[in-house]
Amino acid sequence: MANITDEYEYEYEESENSTMCDYDEWEPSYSLIPMLYMIIFMLGLSGNGVVIFTVWRAQSKRRAADIYIGNLALADLTFVVTLPLWAVYTALGYHWPFGNVLCKLSSYVVLLNMYASVFCLTCLSFDRYLAIVHSLTSSQLRTRGHMQVSLAVIWLLSGLLASPTLVFRTTHQEANSTTCIMDFRMVAGNDERAQALWIAGLGISSSVLGFILPLLAMMVCYGFIGCTVTRHFNSLRKEDQRKRRLLKIITMLVVVFSACWTPFHVVKGMDSLSYLGLAPSSCTFLSFLLLAHPYSTCLAYVNSCLNPFLYAFFDTRFRSQCLFLLNLKKALHSSPASSLSSHKTEQQSLATKV
Repeated sequence: MANITDEYEYEYEESENSTMCDYDEWEPSYSLIPMLYMIIFMLGLSGNGVVIFTVWRAQSKRRAADIYIGNLALADLTFVVTLPLWAVYTALGYHWPFGNVLCKLSSYVVLLNMYASVFCLTCLSFDRYLAIVHSLTSSQLRTRGHMQVSLAVIWLLSGLLASPTLVFRTTHQEANSTTCIMDFRMVAGNDERAQALWIAGLGISSSVLGFILPLLAMMVCYGFIGCTVTRHFNSLRKEDQRKRRLLKIITMLVVVFSACWTPFHVVKGMDSLSYLGLAPSSCTFLSFLLLAHPYSTCLAYVNSCLNPFLYAFFDTRFRSQCLFLLNLKKALHSSPASSLSSHKTEQQSLATKV
């Protein structure tokens, strides 16, 4: 059986109860998954680049939500840059030719993106909760200083939670290939039971801290927001319409994030439980996890290129700013002859006025 490596936490290996199972890889995965990775890379690189450029240039018109959206795009952009490495890794039959340092760093960036993305979405949801549910009393909490502190906490906490990959991720030389895996022998020795506990513990903790708890927090925020919107926003004043429009965008970001990441965390959770003996250990079940793993991972990665299209589709304000800035950039790169002609015309106009 070829080893399939989970880019987040652990190597997907045969458990003690499954040594008699005959696993067959689905051969098209070796070409299909790299192709999907490269599509995500190209869309994510261009889309998130435009988002960051738009948020950075529109400094005088930034909303608090725009700052979090810019950081969300930064996390996605940083992640998609690593996708060509994983595409090559998969295309080579899970052979890692890039060395130990890139094995650690690229794995770290993937997990950093997961945490930073979900924490940015949680802060976006909480910001909307304060703006709508406590609109009269939350102005002191929604200051630029508090926002900068929250962003610093997001990146620091994400970096710390992703740090086990820097410690345990390493390259492993096999007969005909080199894999990029999590190796717990430095803390568990050759004790297979202890290694299984480390694999399961990190897998479950990352799902709880990086998905379940933030998602519950967002659901609570939207529950209160829904009640407030139902009670007070019936008059459809202009300000209320703007709040509703921004709320719709953030809600779509959360829904799409949940849809993309839920299968990945379900598959990873089932695998973690199998290491603890709390999930079926039949060959059929383990084969299903092995086959589902690369595609649930790929679906999670798709989220990093979808967000810019959600902004462009749902946020008319963002779309107009983006088009304005792109048109401005195009005008600045106009031909020298046309610029000189325009300059002469302006001089002639000023002369006639004088």
